[in-house]
Order: sequence, then structure tokens, then C-alpha cells
Amino acid sequence: MKRLLIPLAALGLSAATLSLPAAAAPTWVSDPLAPKAADAYSNASFWLDANGAALKKATQYRLDAKDVPKLVRPQTQTADGKPGMTAPTGDKPVATRTKNVNLPKTIGKVFFLDRKGDYRYCSATSIQSTHRNLVATAGHCVYEHGEDVFAKWVFVPGYHQGKAPYGVYAGAYAFTAYDLDTYDDYDGDFAFVAVHNGFRLAGEKKVTFREFKAWQGDKWVKPHEITAAEYAKCELDLGGCWSEGKDTPADKVGPDYPGAVLEKEEVDAKTYKDAKVGKGNGFKLGEPVTVPVTKAEHDAYKGLGTKAVDKRGNHTITTYYVQKWVKPGTSRKYYLPEYVIGLAKDAGRLGDVVGGQGIAWNQPMNQQVMAFGYPSAPHPDGDRPFTGTTAKWCSGKTGTKTYQVNTFKVETHQVLKCSMTGGADGGPWLLKYDNNKRTGYVNGVTSLFHDQDGNDRIDFISSAYFDGEVADVYNKANYTATKSVVGPNGELPS
Repeated sequence: MKRLLIPLAALGLSAATLSLPAAAAPTWVSDPLAPKAADAYSNASFWLDANGAALKKATQYRLDAKDVPKLVRPQTQTADGKPGMTAPTGDKPVATRTKNVNLPKTIGKVFFLDRKGDYRYCSATSIQSTHRNLVATAGHCVYEHGEDVFAKWVFVPGYHQGKAPYGVYAGAYAFTAYDLDTYDDYDGDFAFVAVHNGFRLAGEKKVTFREFKAWQGDKWVKPHEITAAEYAKCELDLGGCWSEGKDTPADKVGPDYPGAVLEKEEVDAKTYKDAKVGKGNGFKLGEPVTVPVTKAEHDAYKGLGTKAVDKRGNHTITTYYVQKWVKPGTSRKYYLPEYVIGLAKDAGRLGDVVGGQGIAWNQPMNQQVMAFGYPSAPHPDGDRPFTGTTAKWCSGKTGTKTYQVNTFKVETHQVLKCSMTGGADGGPWLLKYDNNKRTGYVNGVTSLFHDQDGNDRIDFISSAYFDGEVADVYNKANYTATKSVVGPNGELPS
């Protein structure tokens, strides 16, 4: 994110003439991702095209598994005000006797392009908001090194093995801590992103040129190959056909010519007998070929081969071939345009489709939480137990104190014993998780991974402590309105 600083002198003012109260330090910033429907449509289509090929190609954003920072110097609790909560929304609970953990519908992956153009992902969750359109994730999964926002940012709830069962939700506006955006300070490594309505591809449809021209969504021309005769008629009918290339004969070349192709050339018996054995134009090509024929075929044959009739009256024809090395010719091709539009479907507001987790701030330490995410990075020792294709979880109590992490300017991270690796960053820490309702309160998002016992295995994850400043950023994002990316017929809204 770039900011324009204007000198006072340029405004015709001086510091001495200003008599304003000192402003409080800012706690939040906001940046546009893709506010316009056309840009959001393009971003969602990018990830869904070719049966989600880009989704499957993406790798976790954190690649260096050996760069694992240590937790140091435990601190006292960092609450900066009264505890607070916003309740979750979602489906009505379904009666169940299972002792297994029911994964929330709200969790998924965020996908984006980094500065190098590489396809990346992090974990995230849908969170309750006024317009039911908010995603919570790690700040570093939205802002690259605390600077510009990532390109083509989308959220895919319920992501499972390359599928987007509830559609793709393109990011519209991002909100994060001022200190993360300005100083890359991971005490503020969280973000809330307001997303547009979900988006699904719904196939394609062949249309007339007039319909094609009027269509405001995805559209393309498919070339359909036709014959020269059809092309001539098409030209007369002014049908918009076109041709490519030209007709050129094959040229005879030597066998060592780059791209030379071997063809057989029929000759008479004497020419074949006199030909050399080896590789080259006019050299013998295999043995003579003798085939049985009928008497009528035998009598009618006027070719270069030899005819024969054996004692039993069997008729045969023997043909002879030599080598002919050529550079292939080309042929002109003719095409008729087929006009195709891409159909899309509005999947609705995120919170209406999958619900939204609650959020909690200024909560006591040493509380039971469930952390969810899509880990895929190896441990520092190289072992890779996770694939990133399915969601995983950790359960336990957060530490009794917050910790510093010097490498990332962290002073007050909360910690959880957990072996999830990179790719799980951005995933929610859910307080008071109801396994029946599949809802809880987001009280953190995975930020960093740690190897405290030095055995080259991740054993702790950490998150920004959710305090009043986090609540302030959430409240700014909470009222952000977004829109549907496609109209009722799958077109871009005007």
C-alpha cells in the first residue's frame, strides 16, 4: 500500500499556524482488493477455470520450513479493556453421537498471487458480520510484507481436494492493524476481508454474434474447421469465416535435413534391383511387396509392379519401393467462428451459505480452543505429514502467558501446542467450540510456527492476542457492504 505525504508548505500552511489537538495513533488501515464487479468476476474465474486447475496448483505461502522462530520471554496478559464477544451464525445443530471433531463449514482456503506471480494459499474462516460477508485470516495472507495487498485474492469455504463446494468469494476490501501494514509488526498479524457474493461457473452456451456482442460476462470465439467448399460459400454469405496458412508442396531433401520425413516412392522392378541399400533418396525401401489379387484385378493392373500367375492359377502383383525424403508441405485451413459465452451463477452471501463464526477479544489466557487449517509444509527435518488438500485441527489450552518472537517484532503472541505446519497460517482459533453446531468464537488466527524443543519438528503455533485493537479493526470491517458479482442470468451487473 502506498501513501502520499503532502508537505505543509505545499498547502500554504506552516506548523506554527496549525493549532490542532494531537491525534490518537491510528490502529487500523483499509485497502481495496477488487471492489468492482468486473474485477471480482475476473479473479473468481481465474481460480475456477479449467476445473479449478489454479486452485490445485497453489502452494502454501510460507516455503522455508527451516526458518522457524523461537518463542522467548513470556509476558503478562495483554488485555486492554473489558472482554467482549460477537455471537456466531450458522445452521441449526444436528443431533449426533459422534466423538469425532466435526469440521466447521466456515473454514477454507484463501488463494492469491504473490509479487512474483506464484500461486499461493493460506487458511481462513467466514466470520459473523452485518452483511454476512466477512473473512478472518492472518494479515500476512493479505498483505505482502506489510505493504501491498496480494493480487486475485479469493476465499474458498469448505475447500476439499481441489473442489470449491460453496463457490468462490472474491475479496473486495481488506482491513488490518496499522502496525502490520506500516511496520510489518506481527503483533497485528490478522486481517478481516469483506468479500463479494459467491460465484460458480455454470458451463458455456453457443450464441449468435448479436448475443455474443451484447454479453457482459466471459465470452470467447471457438474456431470450427470447415472445408474449402464451405469456406467459399461462407465468403459469399459474408459469414465471417477466415483462413490460415497456405498450400505448399513437399520438397525433396536429404535424409539428414532437420525435420525430414521418409515417404515411399513406387518404382519398377529394374529400378529397384539397381538401387543401393542404405539411407538416402532412391535407396531401396524394404523388400518387394507381393499381394494376391483376383484375375480381374490382375488383368486391369497397369502400374509399375510385376504381375504373375502360378501353376495353380493364383494371381499376384509385386510392387517395389525406394526412399523419398521430403520436407513436409503445408495446407491452407479454413475456419468458421463459433460464438460462446461463459455462464456463471451467484452463490449468495458468504454468511448465508456457510454461516459465520463469532469473534471474542480480551479473553483470559489458558482457555480451551480448537485451531483449524490446511497444513502442507514439511517440518524442519523434511518430513511432510500433511498435503494441504484437507482441513486438519489441533485442540488444547492456550498458554498462561503471551510470548515475544524477536524475528517478527512480536511482543505479545498467544501460543498453542500444535504440530500443524505452514499452510495452516490464517486458520482460526475457536473458543467455546460447539462440535454439534460447528461454531465458536474466533479468538486468534495462526500466525507463526515454532520448534521449542529443538528436535526439528513444529510443536507450537502462535497468534496475535485478540485485544481491543483487534475488535476496533473488526468493527471497521463489520459494516462494509459488498455486492453480487453476476446478474440473474450470469452476466456482469451493469
